[in-house]
Amino acid sequence: MNDNDNDEAPVTSRRLFVGAVAGSLVAGAAMAQQAGGVQAAGPVRKPRPNYPKPPFKRQKQEWPGLASKMTPPPDHGESSYQGRGKLAGRKALITGGDSGMGRAAAIAYAREGADVAIGYLPAEEPDARDVAELIRKAGRKAVLLPGDIRDEAFCKKLVEDAVRQLGGLDILVNNAARQQSTDSILDLTTEQFDWTLKTNLYAMFWITKAAVPHLKPGSCIINTASVQAYDPSPNLLDYSQTKAAQVAFTKALAKQLADKGIRVNAVAPGPVWTPLQVTGGQKPEALDKFGEDVAMKRPGQPAELASAYVALASDEASYTTAHVYGVAGGKGQP
Repeated sequence: MNDNDNDEAPVTSRRLFVGAVAGSLVAGAAMAQQAGGVQAAGPVRKPRPNYPKPPFKRQKQEWPGLASKMTPPPDHGESSYQGRGKLAGRKALITGGDSGMGRAAAIAYAREGADVAIGYLPAEEPDARDVAELIRKAGRKAVLLPGDIRDEAFCKKLVEDAVRQLGGLDILVNNAARQQSTDSILDLTTEQFDWTLKTNLYAMFWITKAAVPHLKPGSCIINTASVQAYDPSPNLLDYSQTKAAQVAFTKALAKQLADKGIRVNAVAPGPVWTPLQVTGGQKPEALDKFGEDVAMKRPGQPAELASAYVALASDEASYTTAHVYGVAGGKGQP
């Protein structure tokens, strides 16, 4: 039946239109009051966060590292992120959800009303348990799924367990990654190259392939790419090429899944303060100046990317697919 066959439809449309115009007039009146010197009521802007800037203390952890042992500790939004119900009732699986951007997304998703399953390496159990506690404090279900995503069988089981324990799946965030600094291709071993590609590319392919049959119209996939896809550093040869491939994967898959009502996007962070950096992603001496080469003269904190993952997962981004959302402090934006 055509919308015009319903006598109520034009009335409803007119009401929505009138309501929207009225809202605009109220907003315009508020702006006019401010322009005229009358203070209009509105939200109070928070001061710009005083996040750490270089130089940082030299530090090193064995892979995969723990956020809880970093100096200074990263901010994942534990005490700052406030939800608004944008993801109420959703069910999300986030790889690398124990720390970094994955942890920030997990906290934000829970506070926006989603149940969250996180994948992580067994060595990251302490950080993962901290995240689970935060998810539960938000009143949502937390599912912990440790394992190594370099194994195809585990990737399939990861998705199956998430779907079973969450009762479905609406959001997949492919975030887990490996990064190791190597100055010369002559020193880049086949073993390291294989490890990086298995973690960053094969796992994304295996997990996504297993997840797609469970995703219904309105669901979404979000991949964590990187500024390295657009402005690669010479010491991150293997890592940067996986990030460029993730961008291509995102755009191609978005076109495949558009007619199924499934959106596919990516977030491309710049330098962000996570365990990736202190476990070989940067050389210890390079940590002194980490992030100072961007416009903001500091690395980002995972909490500063949470809103990007929320925005791309919410219905507000219903017309956004094949998009790469850059959050890089003013450097190398896609």
